[in-house]
Amino acid sequence: MANNFTKQELVMFDDLVDGFDDALVIAKQATKYTPGTPEEMQRGRDQFWIPAPMIGATFSGVDQSSNFGDITQTQVPVQVGYFESANAKVGPFDARNESALRQWMEAAKQKLASRINYTLYQTVALQGSITVKRTVSPTGYDDVALADAAMTEIGASMLDRKMALSPRVANAMAGNLASRSEATKRSSDAYERAMINSDIAGFEVFKNDQTILLAAAQGGATTVNGANQYYVPKATILDNLGVEQNVDNRYSDLVVTSANYAGIKPGDAFTITGVNSVHMISKENTGQAQTYRVIGKPTANTIRVAPAIISGQGGTKPEVEYKNVTATPANGAALNWLNTTDAPLNPFFVKGSLLLIPGSYAVNASDGWNLTSATTPLGISLTMVAQGEINDLSRKIRIDARWGTSLTNPQLAGVELFNQA
Repeated sequence: MANNFTKQELVMFDDLVDGFDDALVIAKQATKYTPGTPEEMQRGRDQFWIPAPMIGATFSGVDQSSNFGDITQTQVPVQVGYFESANAKVGPFDARNESALRQWMEAAKQKLASRINYTLYQTVALQGSITVKRTVSPTGYDDVALADAAMTEIGASMLDRKMALSPRVANAMAGNLASRSEATKRSSDAYERAMINSDIAGFEVFKNDQTILLAAAQGGATTVNGANQYYVPKATILDNLGVEQNVDNRYSDLVVTSANYAGIKPGDAFTITGVNSVHMISKENTGQAQTYRVIGKPTANTIRVAPAIISGQGGTKPEVEYKNVTATPANGAALNWLNTTDAPLNPFFVKGSLLLIPGSYAVNASDGWNLTSATTPLGISLTMVAQGEINDLSRKIRIDARWGTSLTNPQLAGVELFNQA
């Protein structure tokens, strides 16, 4: 691409691109999803739908005449919604200091990479529905094993499981490993570098350099308000013009009565008395309470929850196929808040469920800018643009990135909370 940057500036930009992915701890564990062409994305306003994994059902007996039904192919909406820019204004005297410009580019790289990593962290940590509540401080293997049990018992894939720990939690786990009397490289690394083993209880475990603190739930005494609040999965619905529209089946709405509805916030975790999780394939009762996350509050006294409450009460084929709980919440059933103490979120997920979607945008050197761009191995496009100002001989420089994130199935992700009351 044509540009008028100096050779030194181009070298600096190349160095920025080469080291960009190194700071993306969570992004490197997510799955890169390549959207349509830039023209297709513009026509769709940077939104598109992708197929969700299908779950089948079987029925006993020779006579299956009452069991035939349409295939329910659910879809998940995905959007490229983030655009970040690092920018600076360089005066004619500052421009003589090449090392300062190099330092600014390094800082720009760190900040942009941090933002990409944080948005993925936020997506999985606030939307993953599995919640492992620990009343103690991090201990090591046992903590990760509980996350493994929570995923395995509902039938989540045992391949490509990832866990990202907040700094203090990671160091506490490493401390537990380092204190063991075993002469292994694993213990040595834990002692010298606070490094967690890459394979603990089926997870690749990483230390994240960011922390999202989830405040204690403030909803107070909260109960289900109304019977028969179950969800029926559907591929499409008809809008008011009779046109088919895709449906997001990841969430459902629950009407509640709360002592402090205003205090309920996205990310809060809870169980519902009398509602257990089931294995997603066999539909057997796990014996464990289904955990939910608050996604939003669409209307008064209503919370949007992940995952959708699919109890099979209606008996339709989609309900049987996608059933995820043993029973519909009873009217008056209690919501039991799990995040009872402020604590960092430590997310875990199956790799294919968390998506990083590289975005696109168009800038043209013929419009009067100095322009260069490159794409990192993870697919993120970085563009550096500069333009001079004749009034004061300064120059404005900006480095831009665009991307999106998505958690395609909340039941394939979750968080672990420590030191809970």
